[in-house]
Amino acid sequence: MKTHPVQTVAGKGGRLRTEVTLLAYEVYCHVYAPQEAIITGNCRGGFSTSELIAFLYARSFPKKQWAARVEEAFEGMKHI
Repeated sequence: MKTHPVQTVAGKGGRLRTEVTLLAYEVYCHVYAPQEAIITGNCRGGFSTSELIAFLYARSFPKKQWAARVEEAFEGMKHI
């Protein structure tokens, strides 16, 4: 099973299956720009829990709505 690093609340770093992180990364690339280091761990330890929630939520909508849905998810979110 392949995994990517993710940030954790405890700051110890965690791991998540690539099947999940790559779905979130697809949205991230569409909304922002490709930055492979975000999933390989060479950029701040991977996605945060808040980012995973926002990107996976947005992915359930048509691609043209992804940016707006990411913002919708982040709006008012207490970053966890």
